[in-house]
Amino acid sequence: MSIILQLFIIIPLLGFIVSLMIPRKKEFLLSSVALATVGAHLIGTIGFIGFWLMNNYPTLDIKHIVLYQNADFEFFIDFYFDKVTAVFAFVGSVLVFLVAVFSRFYMHRDEGFKRFFNTLLLFFIGYNLVVFAGNFETLFIGWEILGLCSFLLITFYRDRYLPVKNGYKVISFYRISDICLILAMWMSHHLWHRNITFFEWNDAAFIAEPFLQHYGAAFFMALMIVIAAVIKSAQMPFSTWLPRAMEGPTTSSAIFYGSLSVHIGVFILLRTAPLWENETIIKGIIISVGLLSSLIATSIARVQATVKTQIAYASITQIGLMFIEVGLGFHTLALIHFAGNAFLRTYQLLVSPSVLGYLVHDMFYNFVPRPTNNDLTLSNKIRNTFYVLGMKEWNFDFLFYRYLWSPFKWIGNQFNFMRSKGAITILIALFAVGTIVLFAVSNISINLEKYAALLFSTLALLMILKAFTERGDARRAWVMLIMSQFFIALSILFNERFEWQQLAYFLGGSIPAALIGHYYLNKIHAIDSNINLNQYHGYSYEQPRIGFIFLLSGLGLLGFPITPSFIGVDLMFTHIGAHQIVLIIIMALNFLFLELSILRIYTRVFLGQHKKAYHPIAFKSS
Repeated sequence: MSIILQLFIIIPLLGFIVSLMIPRKKEFLLSSVALATVGAHLIGTIGFIGFWLMNNYPTLDIKHIVLYQNADFEFFIDFYFDKVTAVFAFVGSVLVFLVAVFSRFYMHRDEGFKRFFNTLLLFFIGYNLVVFAGNFETLFIGWEILGLCSFLLITFYRDRYLPVKNGYKVISFYRISDICLILAMWMSHHLWHRNITFFEWNDAAFIAEPFLQHYGAAFFMALMIVIAAVIKSAQMPFSTWLPRAMEGPTTSSAIFYGSLSVHIGVFILLRTAPLWENETIIKGIIISVGLLSSLIATSIARVQATVKTQIAYASITQIGLMFIEVGLGFHTLALIHFAGNAFLRTYQLLVSPSVLGYLVHDMFYNFVPRPTNNDLTLSNKIRNTFYVLGMKEWNFDFLFYRYLWSPFKWIGNQFNFMRSKGAITILIALFAVGTIVLFAVSNISINLEKYAALLFSTLALLMILKAFTERGDARRAWVMLIMSQFFIALSILFNERFEWQQLAYFLGGSIPAALIGHYYLNKIHAIDSNINLNQYHGYSYEQPRIGFIFLLSGLGLLGFPITPSFIGVDLMFTHIGAHQIVLIIIMALNFLFLELSILRIYTRVFLGQHKKAYHPIAFKSS
């Protein structure tokens, strides 16, 4: 019975591969493949759940394939099935099928018809990897795919300014949740000294042991999981990304931000509940975040002028209530609530264009302004204050920009000298000296090695931040990112010696991908000598294939699960000790800003309105 679980990943994967081979103009064939894929998955899901229920609904777990293994580490794909998986898999299959049917007509003759259905099937692969995941590594593969699909669908109208800008803003928040999940995986390895499965968490004694022996580390792991879930489900204060994500097609907004992707945070809490359900502080955090989100999101939704934004904040409110239910232990109620909210929000978003037309018509003929109330009583002042706060979405966007992103931009701007040839020469010399010391000197003190690890990881971070704030040549920023990977590898080698094979996993995927990306940046530079990062160039309009290959190379550089670097990143983190707080913070920041820098280069060079005047000029928003 367990062996069948892998079919729920294989079916959408095959459908995605077939859809990639179909020509762009074959709309009927493209949509038919998508419908057949999701329809087969839905029928299989219903049949499997029925068979599973008749067999007294056992908890299923299958270790599918081992991708890497040594004495201390094992990276394997594991699939898992219980009542949480059953509900999320069924709801996901039904809604994706309905949206695919709707999109067949809604997206008819749209220039991006093929892109939409390709991305929809890729999203379905990621979603199933998450809900069927039996360990953190499998879940994280699907988690990364969901983040990429979100970015691609928000920036679907890639020749417009706001979709591109908001897509980058959303992926910035997603990346924070990615790093939190990576840190949870890192601490999990140090607590259990191996990669564990969710099935093992059903053993209460197995879970209780790390809390008894290493309470601080176990609490940190649980807290990182909660923060990742909060961001992924757009709970306060990370709520402002959800209405910005509505810039994509209405159908993608329905399936992503109304129903499935936005509820993944609830799924993560349900899946990891055995870890934190006996921790009062963690439960209090979850309940408090849910309550705060419900109250604030309601106040915002009531005063918003756009129907999509109202639905977005209404969904945040309901997800906040789900957080409260999960925190209080009402897991079955949370699953029922999830299913109801997912179906409702999908319906509301799909009919929102029609509803908007009806409301505009009604307002034109029947609008009566409310009487002006100039009574400045205390209650009216409080009411007006909350009204203004709701209109400004409580200024969360401004606060994050001012106190989260701006300090790092300021740091990056202080190192403009790193762009010079002299500075690059000094960095290369430092790397050479570090490599010689590492391999030629045998009696290095442990303290010196730890300081060297901090030095090289800090230099890598400065290079990445410089690339993140670069306003000049895109190729220069890309070279900075390539150099930073060598400094990260050297830093980990100083921190803890390990096998060359592990280093090959880390650099063997990222560096070839980086070189390919540099080659295609040079091809764009040959077309246009001015590819600075101070504006959008929109070269996907004329060079879509180069844009696609560059995006793939960027994903390979940052460790997306298309190269061995995905395993290598996990391996690198295992060589940082649980007590090395400063080093793990620097490394987390490295991988946070690495993705943001790569996608910034991609969006500035390939997305946005094309810079040449003889192309059509797009509207700022969809």
